Amino acid sequence: MKELLFLLADLWMIVVGFTYGWKFIRRYDNYLLGLEWMVVATSGSNFLLWSLISGDEGHVLYDIAYFFDAFSRSVGITLILVLGLMRVTHRYKPSVTVEVGVFGLAIAAGLYLQQFRGHELHVGPASYYLVVNLLTTAFLAYFSWRLWTIGARGHAVAAGMASAAATAIALMYDFFPFPDDAHRTVFYVLALTTWGVQMFVYYRAYGALHDHNVATGLEPAGDDRRVVRA
Repeated sequence: MKELLFLLADLWMIVVGFTYGWKFIRRYDNYLLGLEWMVVATSGSNFLLWSLISGDEGHVLYDIAYFFDAFSRSVGITLILVLGLMRVTHRYKPSVTVEVGVFGLAIAAGLYLQQFRGHELHVGPASYYLVVNLLTTAFLAYFSWRLWTIGARGHAVAAGMASAAATAIALMYDFFPFPDDAHRTVFYVLALTTWGVQMFVYYRAYGALHDHNVATGLEPAGDDRRVVRA
């Protein structure tokens, strides 16, 4: 049953990541969030494949899984997420140079953090992951507040709850592992489900803020949104 729940949770995250990543690009011209959502979905696809055909930590797919994990935990669902959401909170449209730069930084971080893999706790990297997550959570609290102020209270509550759950997952990831969960199956069921919910909720909340900005004249509608980037 645990393995089945794990597979379902991973499939849920994969579908959400690819579906709403494409929609971020297609509907909102937001490549930061669109590509990061697809990176998470690709990570989940690789993780699923590794689980089905190997499960061996010496397999190359495990190396790839660890890279994707470090990519998103260090820069992807932190700095890239914040910059992407600033499109609707601050009307910030990063240049192509900035977009390429932050993804390059995420790749470099993912490669560098490979050396700290293993079951033992590496306090430095684990603390870094936790700090950047908490900083991101502070911005997400602001994001939820913005939703509340425009009357999108359902989206505000959903975004707040998803962010709180993701922070709890971040705390459990390194510092508070579940007892009697040798292969971390229970943890990953919760984590993959939460990450999928995050991507779904943030997409819907982003749309609510975007629509509000369009209605109030702060954001151009339709094809006019493809303005020259700052």
